[in-house]
Amino acid sequence: MKNLESLVISRRLRVPVEALEGSTPGWGEVAARQLDAALLSVGFTCSAELLDRLAKLPGEDVVDLGVRVLAAVRTLVGDHVQHNAYFIDFPANVPDTVEFWAGLMRKTMVGDTSADQVPTPTLDLLTLPGYGSYQHSYTDLLAAHAELIPLAGDRVTVLGLGGSLESEARELYFSLAGSETPLAAEDLVVLRGLALYCAGEPERIPVRENRAVVNEARLAAGRPLLVDTVTDVLRLACGASGGDVTLAESTRFRSFRRAERRALLAALDGVAGAARLGDVPRHREQWKRLGERLHPHEYPRFPRAAHVFEVARGTRRAAGLDSRVEAALGEGRAGDAVALLEKAPGALLRRLDHLLRIGHSASAVLDAAERAAGGASCRVLLSLREHLQNRLSPAAGRVFANRQGRAWAAADTRSPLEKEVLEQALTMLDEEITRRLPDPGELIVDPDVLGVALPLSGKAVAPGLGVLPRGSISAVEGELLRFFVHWRQAERRTDYDLSALMLNDSYGDAEHVSWTNHGNGFATYSGDLTQAARGASEFIDIRLADATRTIIIPQVDIYAGERFDEAAEAFFGYMSRETEQKGRPFEPRTVRMKSDLRGSGRVALPLVFLRDSDSDGEGDDEGERAGGWRVKWLHLYLKGHPGFNQVEGHRVTTSLLVRSIVERDYLGVRYLAGLLRAKSPSAGHTTYIGLEAPADLPPGSRIYTPGTLHELIPA
Repeated sequence: MKNLESLVISRRLRVPVEALEGSTPGWGEVAARQLDAALLSVGFTCSAELLDRLAKLPGEDVVDLGVRVLAAVRTLVGDHVQHNAYFIDFPANVPDTVEFWAGLMRKTMVGDTSADQVPTPTLDLLTLPGYGSYQHSYTDLLAAHAELIPLAGDRVTVLGLGGSLESEARELYFSLAGSETPLAAEDLVVLRGLALYCAGEPERIPVRENRAVVNEARLAAGRPLLVDTVTDVLRLACGASGGDVTLAESTRFRSFRRAERRALLAALDGVAGAARLGDVPRHREQWKRLGERLHPHEYPRFPRAAHVFEVARGTRRAAGLDSRVEAALGEGRAGDAVALLEKAPGALLRRLDHLLRIGHSASAVLDAAERAAGGASCRVLLSLREHLQNRLSPAAGRVFANRQGRAWAAADTRSPLEKEVLEQALTMLDEEITRRLPDPGELIVDPDVLGVALPLSGKAVAPGLGVLPRGSISAVEGELLRFFVHWRQAERRTDYDLSALMLNDSYGDAEHVSWTNHGNGFATYSGDLTQAARGASEFIDIRLADATRTIIIPQVDIYAGERFDEAAEAFFGYMSRETEQKGRPFEPRTVRMKSDLRGSGRVALPLVFLRDSDSDGEGDDEGERAGGWRVKWLHLYLKGHPGFNQVEGHRVTTSLLVRSIVERDYLGVRYLAGLLRAKSPSAGHTTYIGLEAPADLPPGSRIYTPGTLHELIPA
């Protein structure tokens, strides 16, 4: 698999080192120290174990490995590109917005003119000479800035010693394939490559999209398929055709080879019982198109497979569970609806809020939910737990987000649930979740990880450095906060704009910093770039001590050109540093978070910065303090306009969305840690949960960090 080593380094923060039998050690220790020094310049370092292992290798091998490791971590942190800035002295000497535009217009009006030029009745400010493109080289920018002064507070990420590349790849493969939560689109791509590279798979693959990706490799190798529903076969056919295994988008099916058609129809025939045909109408059109490629009439020995396509064409009737439940509810037969849903525990629990509001006996519904809890996945139980705990208090609004992170908000018009009913439901869920959690042994929890939200879905979260699930909260250190965006267009002129919306505690009194307003008393914009054939970077500098607003929302607007998922490259992140450090606009060792932009919306809302600790009720043990700042992850995208998006144009929508996320009580590590502590521990092993694994843990410890937190969610 291409770049497998780089993938392992960036995802696991471990360096695969092959055992070199018979090799002759040389100057490996010197080369290892040189590598460690180079890594420190971008905010990484080798663990003592890794340094010791590298020191025993030939120096030439260490150098070759070091080049690859350094390239991998530089890409991870965003230092693989040159981050120039429009104003060479940024954040110093940035002109006032009006002064800047007046200067450009003055140069245009008094500059050289020719007889061929014809005055136009209107003036397009964005086409003024000198606007929107770099006026100096990256070398000039470096010469204009003093070196960064290293401080103890700078980020230092430890790279651990890994095993062989094969073993590391297999571990990553098993972690992704066996995840209890849906994966991000990038992780599905990684899983697809690893499935072709690695032999075997986990005993249990609970997420249907993951199973489809693994089945692609099994289909290509002629191995038996892992399917138990008709939709599993449809997902596999979509994935094998290069389409969407989530079924969110239509797929243009390819022509399958005869052996592939036979395998797909055989799998379909094995699961297409009468009770399963009710799932077909949900994806009727895709089934009809797949039938045109599989030719089921040529395989009379698979009659039940043919029934699937008959249902899709409407020549055979099959009522799905959802339609029967809706019919019962529509006729006022709530008891019958509950009885039907008990056959699908997950579906019953997802509808629990609705069932408790339709007037049916609450005790009967809770009894059915308790019976269903034992047969539902733990992810469903945790999602329901988070949902119900937020029903205890009224919300500012409801946020809806699709698989791509596209979000919208609506007023909460649901009738309230009785507090006693909610408490009974929460107690039932806590007991079932606790029962499924593993014995933690000696439990060690880093206080800094308590505010991290459980990764109940990773679909909208692009992997990267320091990225946490939506709803996670962590402390912000440093006196200066600097956002950055970098993009490179693929085919056509593309203009992204980095902006920041700033609000007070009541989400009002708005002001902004962007290309239309270069700064205020505490924030400074680096200048607007309107094309990125070779890449472009924009920055916003925030002096936190001087901030007159308590809520700061960075965002990236697409003004013109390619979408985030169409650009050759697009990523966002933030840095924090102290005032005396100076340095270039982009300093990799001060980067705290960096991830790709790839949502389908035209406005990206990666995260929000909050001052004070009262906005969501978290405890003091997460590094919060009066007047301090925290960051809460959003991972949201607004639809926006086809072009010319500006921060001023969607202020109300952004404010409502962010408020709904900030005020929502997300289920986090704090909750699971409390349940784990309530279990009776046994001696013999240690469980550690933290942002990074310390070096002094006992051998055989179970370690959970943000990159592997999904493994903590039980089956």
